[in-house]
Amino acid sequence: MDALTGQPASDILNVYLIPWGIKIVTAIAIFIIGRWIARAVTKTAGRVMGKSGVDETLSDFLCKIIYALLLIAIIIAALEQLGVNTTSAIAIFAAAGLAIGMALKDTLSNFSAGVMLILFKPFQNGDFIEAGGVTGVVEKISVFSTIMRTGDNKEIIVPNSGIYGGTITNYSAKETRRVDMVFGIGYDDNIKQAKQLIEQILNADERVLKDPAPTIAVGELADSSVNINVRPWVKSADYWGVYADTLENVKEIFDANGISIPYPQMDVHNPAVQTETPEKAA
Repeated sequence: MDALTGQPASDILNVYLIPWGIKIVTAIAIFIIGRWIARAVTKTAGRVMGKSGVDETLSDFLCKIIYALLLIAIIIAALEQLGVNTTSAIAIFAAAGLAIGMALKDTLSNFSAGVMLILFKPFQNGDFIEAGGVTGVVEKISVFSTIMRTGDNKEIIVPNSGIYGGTITNYSAKETRRVDMVFGIGYDDNIKQAKQLIEQILNADERVLKDPAPTIAVGELADSSVNINVRPWVKSADYWGVYADTLENVKEIFDANGISIPYPQMDVHNPAVQTETPEKAA
């Protein structure tokens, strides 16, 4: 006879200890075996996504979500085995998930944008792009943000929603680029000579591609100059070098050959200032 309950010890053993012991052991077994199965499923999903060509960053993140969802299901199954009313627990989880989703709506937006960037790949690591109001080299693409390095070696972290929701300019997407430049000469200068001198500079630069051939043509008769459009094609990596060198070389060769490069001028007449005529001065 048990002193506390007043029941025979055999009844306590049969009614409480053995059934609850079985439930506890079963719940522990469900949790341990279920966690092992969850890990196996997660690893299998990771291998399948890897063979399917899914980006490693996205694959790792999805595997973590799959494992977390399976683990929640296992915990609920174990609690049910112990006789816990899981309906209330599920309702609490759902309410908490809704609240977290509302609080993290910007984060979820960045996540969805990151998934789209990783799947469709408008750019990749090492590309020079302009996106999200930032211009620089892409160093890392994650599911929430993209890390870029600017020309002066600053690291900038841009939320993915700001990138995917706007215009993306990828300067590294193509192997070649066209360098657009405009050179103005005076109306009294010889146009043909100026074009020949520019052509001479481009032909001497090995970085300028022969196919497609550079374009050198009059583009505008401006107010104070005749503007010549110069458009050579180069490899994307040579863009800024050719741009800077061509500007410098054109200035030097124009100066050497007496071709002027006009600059804007303005004559200001102030009617309040009048010069006296010699008659009035006398």
